[in-house]
Amino acid sequence: MNAPSEVKIPGTVGVLGGGRMGAGIAHAFCVAGSAVVVVERDDDAAEAARGRVTAALDKSVAKGTTTESQDALAGRLSVATDYSAFASCELVVEAVPEDFALKSAALASVEEQLDDDAWLATNTSSLSVSELAGVLKRPERFCGLHFFNPVPASMLIEVVLAPSTSAELEAQARGWTEALGKTPVVVKDAPGFASSRLGVAIALEAMRMVEEGVASPEDIDTAMVLGYKHPVGPLRTTDIVGLDVRLGIAEYLESTLGERFAPPQILRDKVSHGDLGRKSGQGFFTWDE
Repeated sequence: MNAPSEVKIPGTVGVLGGGRMGAGIAHAFCVAGSAVVVVERDDDAAEAARGRVTAALDKSVAKGTTTESQDALAGRLSVATDYSAFASCELVVEAVPEDFALKSAALASVEEQLDDDAWLATNTSSLSVSELAGVLKRPERFCGLHFFNPVPASMLIEVVLAPSTSAELEAQARGWTEALGKTPVVVKDAPGFASSRLGVAIALEAMRMVEEGVASPEDIDTAMVLGYKHPVGPLRTTDIVGLDVRLGIAEYLESTLGERFAPPQILRDKVSHGDLGRKSGQGFFTWDE
């Protein structure tokens, strides 16, 4: 089913959470022409989110991926600390940490601020969209929009449909994705969807190979890049995503799909030591940025 031609990018988009993923989502909609409001927990977090989005917008201008000025792009961005800032949004995308209780409470609170005809989405990479929909009053207006890290460079958005998601929203989500210059992959709600389930399975096996001394992280990744044409190896991808994020997804998939997704000890050890990947400077690789 193709998105109808009348589907356009929302005029005003809200993003709940301004971390790496939330900032990337905000950047994508700003560049596409939406006014964007990012809501964070306090003033310091909100200003940090503004800084992340602004830095990404500046890079887009410097690289020539947009013809608009830095001032024009930055003028579309605002930050806030109260959910009431979402009141005028046509679409809100939730991008808080991967914790069901946190996400469900946040989504229910956001929905209270929205008009009846507004859309709501979650950026979860593994949690049940159907169960999250269960806490909402208008579940037919809710779906998963799984963006990929780093959002500016990724060409994919996974559109995740709960049984309650309306056909209209599916068409809208396809259209938004294409308006952002990305490709939609539509999947029915299932543990790990398509991307996380496959990506985590490969990454966990790569970790076990490191743990068993089969090969170094560098050589394992090189094998996948050169042998299977992966643009980035599974261990470097894990560092980019965050080892703590991958651990949380693996634990969830183990609880729903079984022992084959059990996290290897090397992953648990690295997370407990604070080696979380690029964001901490050390994971399976050392990062200087």
